[in-house]
Order: sequence, then structure tokens, then C-alpha cells
Amino acid sequence: MTTSAELLGDEVAEVRDAVHEATRGVTERFDRAYFLDCVHSHKFPDEMWAAMAEQGLLGLGVPEEYGGAGGGLVEVTAAMEALSMAGVPMATFLLTTFARETILRHGNDEQKTRFVAPTATGDEKMCFAITEPNAGTNSWRIETTALPNDAGNYVLNGQKVFISAADASDRMMVVCRSTKRSEVEDRRAGMAIVVVDLDSPGIELQHLDIAVEIADQQFAVFFTDVEVPAENLIGEPDQAFRYMFDALNPERMLTAAWAIGIGDFALDKAVAYTKERAPFGKPIGSYQALQHPMARVKARLDAARVMMYTAARVFDAGGDAGYLANAAKLLGSEAGTDACDVAIQAHGGYAFDREFDVMTLWPLARVLRNIPINNEMVLNYIGEHVLGLPRSY
Repeated sequence: MTTSAELLGDEVAEVRDAVHEATRGVTERFDRAYFLDCVHSHKFPDEMWAAMAEQGLLGLGVPEEYGGAGGGLVEVTAAMEALSMAGVPMATFLLTTFARETILRHGNDEQKTRFVAPTATGDEKMCFAITEPNAGTNSWRIETTALPNDAGNYVLNGQKVFISAADASDRMMVVCRSTKRSEVEDRRAGMAIVVVDLDSPGIELQHLDIAVEIADQQFAVFFTDVEVPAENLIGEPDQAFRYMFDALNPERMLTAAWAIGIGDFALDKAVAYTKERAPFGKPIGSYQALQHPMARVKARLDAARVMMYTAARVFDAGGDAGYLANAAKLLGSEAGTDACDVAIQAHGGYAFDREFDVMTLWPLARVLRNIPINNEMVLNYIGEHVLGLPRSY
């Protein structure tokens, strides 16, 4: 059996193995059954979140001077992978960790102390809002505005959609416009990032009935004359296009970790089942019709894993991880979905019995081919920015 060191190299493997061991300290107490109970009761997994804080997982990637455990995206990616491998992917962990990356890189010391430090201890959660109903994948078309008022603050108006854990979070990082879209010539101009307290007057949450069994609820969020203090602006007004990808590239890597981990979880279930199931006298796992798809998806999951950790390592070193992060998201989401499909096929009719908890996995992986950016746009990015082909859209 290939070791993590052979797959990823000694340095990354050592970090990954340590984080996985720490994560098991949480997932062995708060397992898939606990997670599904939270899903079905529409309850945020507060006990699990507290355990993650106690285990130091929430502080991964945060410097020690801000209450964190240090490390970088390699550590955070490893934690997200391990959670998903246990069948308990936490969208809030993904959102909080990549949202605060922008603050760590572009915020001032006061903002890091006020916004990042409480997330490292688990005292606060931060969600992320960029998607809008009329913009979708095209973030440059967003129309939510944070315009200056006479008091020197900003007034936020607009709407966001598909916002995970907005009800359970204390703050929200909002990508918006500090100059209206109609007033800029360059589509990238006029963008801003603000942090909003979710108990501020003028914020309305509308629950969305999303057909994915995940503990983090989804919402449309409406902002009506929400006053945001000037000190909640991250970096400079109108310059957020330079900051966005310090959050979005980590988001791609963490999405890959989610997809790959769920793929591993599904494949493990398929392997275990096909070793035991023997309606014709020998285990069905010996049949090439099942063995080959499982072998193929194992290879694809590991290939995506190598790309994901390479992206995280390059990002932590200050390099350009754009292609690597996007490729990891593409490969991971496709392999993860196919691993779930293989598990469904291996279980036959029992895959559709909730007691076996197989069909429930497929949406957890399949949704990641559409979010946070659809795979077609990832391919467009690779075609244009990596291969140098003409823009296709």
C-alpha cells in the first residue's frame, strides 16, 4: 500500500498525518450518525464545532499571535480532507478558514485581532457572501453596494444567495461594490470587501431548501441600508479585485479536499461491501465489472490529492497557485462524484436504502461540480490562462 509520504513527499505527509490524527480525535466522537442527526433536525453541530476548537483545528492557518496554531493552507486542507473522509464535511469550517485568509493577507492588525482571532478559538464563525441571483458565476456583475455615507461609514444594499451557515455565523465577509457597476469602465474596478456583523439592523435571511444532506443550512441574504463601520473595510475601497483570489484559490483547494474526502468515504464503503457480498458464492468485489471502476476511481482520487496538496504548498510559499487550485477542484469534484456513483452501483438496490447511507453521499460530491464555481468555468480558465487559447465566453 502506498504511504502518504510516497504519494505527497515526506514534509507534506508528516503535516497531513499529524492533522489527520488530531481530526480523528473529533470524528470518532462526532461521527457520521451524529452529523446526519444534525442534518435531519436542522441543527448546527455545535458540539462538534466546540470539539474542533478544543483540538486546535479551528486555529490551523492562523498565526499564534492571533490565537491560532500556526501553519498554512496545507494544514487547513488536511483537516477538511480528514473531516470529509469521516463523512462529516463541515462547510462552515471551509468558509471560515478561506474567508479569513483575505484578512490575514490584507487586513490590518486590529482587524486580524477583532475578526480572525475569535474564529481560531471557536468563539465566532464567519461565513462568506459573493454569489448573487443575477450574477452567478460572473462575479464582476455583482450589484450589491457598500457606499460611503456622511458619517464616514458604508451603507450596504443588495442581495446574496446560497450563503452557507448564515444563521449560525456571527460575521459575514461580503464581496460588494464601493462604486456602482454602471459607473466603472473596467469590470474589475469598484470592488470592495467588508465584514458585517450579522446582528446588524437591515439584514434578512431567507432559508433555502437545498437537496444536499449537510449540516450547514443555506440562505438568501438581503441587505437593506445596513450600516457598516469604516474600520470593517478590508484593504482599500475599489481594490478588492486584487484581494479576492487570496480567498477564492483556497476555496478551490478546500472544495477539492471535501470532494476527495467524500470520495474516499464512499469508496471505502464500496470496498467493504463488495468484499462481503457474495450472492453467487464469491465476493462481488472479485468481478472486474466492479473491481475495475473502484480501482480507476482510487487512482483518480489520489491524482487529485497530489494536485490539491501541491496547490496548497505553492500557495503557502507565496507562489501563483491559480492553475493548481482550479485543476485540483476540477479533478477532485469529478473523481469524488464518480466514487459515489461506483459505491451506488456496488450496493445495488441497497444503495437506495437510507440505512446503508450510500445514495446520501452522491449529492455531497456532485454539488461540488457546480460550486463554488462550475467546472465548465474552470475549464475556460485553464483554456484561456494556461493554454493561451482565445476567450470562449
